Amino acid sequence: MARIIKKEDYNAKRNEILDIALKLIYSKGYEKMSIQDILDGLQISKGAFYHYFDSKQALLEALVERAGKEAAQSLLPIVKDPNLSALQKFRRYFELSINWKTMQKDLIIKLLSVWYSDENAIIRQKMISATLKQTPGFFEPIIRQGIEEKVFTTFFPEQAAIIITGIALNLADTLTDLWLSPTSDSSRFTKTDMILDAYFDSIERILGAPSGSLKCFGADAFKDWLTEEQSNIKSK
Repeated sequence: MARIIKKEDYNAKRNEILDIALKLIYSKGYEKMSIQDILDGLQISKGAFYHYFDSKQALLEALVERAGKEAAQSLLPIVKDPNLSALQKFRRYFELSINWKTMQKDLIIKLLSVWYSDENAIIRQKMISATLKQTPGFFEPIIRQGIEEKVFTTFFPEQAAIIITGIALNLADTLTDLWLSPTSDSSRFTKTDMILDAYFDSIERILGAPSGSLKCFGADAFKDWLTEEQSNIKSK
């Protein structure tokens, strides 16, 4: 007779496997991580692992799905808040992003170069693909609200949501490339501010939003941990 596992216990153990898998991905890369690494880390049998995931690919897909759900949980309250205007909702989204990076500063500093290594190219691409599918669904209702409020003039809310999602992803990659490059602090801060100005301006133009209405932070928001990251790179 098969052993019956409570749903809460099942989900807890499944998340435990996902947690250690994510740690291993950051420490050695998805390509180099093996199922045996997970078994050793949790002291579980191969049969126990396969009770939750039938392959390494299934594990990867579960990590991507969980990340998407976590992002949705943070974005949905913003989208549904009846007390926020469309401009406020967009700004709140950007502020949420920078606040998360600030709270996770130490983790980000340690993981940036690892996350962008060749060993994590597959999972990084999976995450990007999932974001490109999911995030426009959160942006579109905000854009439609902005059109109703007459602060956005775009005729293409659905397409604008897709384009802005791509811009946001590209911004993250562009800034990461800059921050990991061996340039002076003053040069990186100047370029970061210029990049942010350009990207926010592009988003405002796509939406037909008032100039300067969406930019809610500049390079100073990253100053502390950018300086620390550059110090870490120079010491390697």
